[in-house]
Amino acid sequence: MKTEVRITLAELIAALGGDLVGEANLLITRIGSLEEADAQTISFLANPRYQPQLASTRAGCVIVAPALAEAAAARVAGAACIVTPDPYLYFARLTQWWARHLRPQLAARIHPSAHIDASAVIGEGVDIGPGVVVEAGVRIGPGVRIGANSVIEREAEIGAGSRLAPRVTLGFECSIGARCIVHSGVVIGADGFGFALSQGRWEKIEQLGAVRIGDEVEIGANSCIDRGALGDTVLEDGVKLDNLVQIGHNVHVGAHTAMAGCAGVAGSARIGAHCTVGGGAIVLGHLSLADHVHVSAATVVSRSITKPGQYSGVFPFDDNASWEKNAATLRQLHALRDRIRTLEKKT
Repeated sequence: MKTEVRITLAELIAALGGDLVGEANLLITRIGSLEEADAQTISFLANPRYQPQLASTRAGCVIVAPALAEAAAARVAGAACIVTPDPYLYFARLTQWWARHLRPQLAARIHPSAHIDASAVIGEGVDIGPGVVVEAGVRIGPGVRIGANSVIEREAEIGAGSRLAPRVTLGFECSIGARCIVHSGVVIGADGFGFALSQGRWEKIEQLGAVRIGDEVEIGANSCIDRGALGDTVLEDGVKLDNLVQIGHNVHVGAHTAMAGCAGVAGSARIGAHCTVGGGAIVLGHLSLADHVHVSAATVVSRSITKPGQYSGVFPFDDNASWEKNAATLRQLHALRDRIRTLEKKT
């Protein structure tokens, strides 16, 4: 039977805070958008561009900033609103509360089909699903949950409260911190892409480092974080990776940086803290990005960025020599425009 969530606004305020304007006993049964809401829906308005929808929404309650409290409460008879300085943050915490009640966590158990080496150290309350393999010397902290058919290779470590979805591979001697979320298909600790060219053939360079992942990191489905060649590949605390993100060997990603789907970071690049990398963007190897750098979708970062800010760039494909000439000319367009304007004024 599907679990349902039913809560009054008074109960919600008690759980999450905020200032309520309207009927405290109003029953809420779902979270929805302003467009699709009904009288038992709670919605939110964080982006000013959607403010026109406030007048027409049927939502029983809308989460708004103080400037919109009066308009949100006066929409229709019986309408309510929750007033908070940051509606989007309140919405995020509401979804977390909702998920805990909609999908309550099952009691921890170790499935009989799991293979766990006798030398592995398993903390209290660990849940291990069907077909999981835990190799020698593994250390798993309390409250960890490991989904079906995942593989935790020898001497790997998982911090307390982390959750691995089905079919995750954590490579040998790699570590994940506390309260991380790793989605299905993720591979942590595959070999980095290292080869030496000799007489037309590629000679493998063994990857002797590992991967070190901090606390509260989330890694999207089918993403890959390669182990270092000599030192370790590092993701600091709070890093968020979308699906299909590639992190090359010896990359260092600073705390609370986020990367959207299909982004790629080549080997030995160093990304600062609190950066964002848009979908499909590429950071070339051995480059550095300062803290608070924001790279737009599909941008190719081909040189280090030393100052915070927003960076963008899409350029047509061409043979390399022509591309370099055109790129050099493109950088001079602003100066050329000013020179043309000066010449026009003289004529």
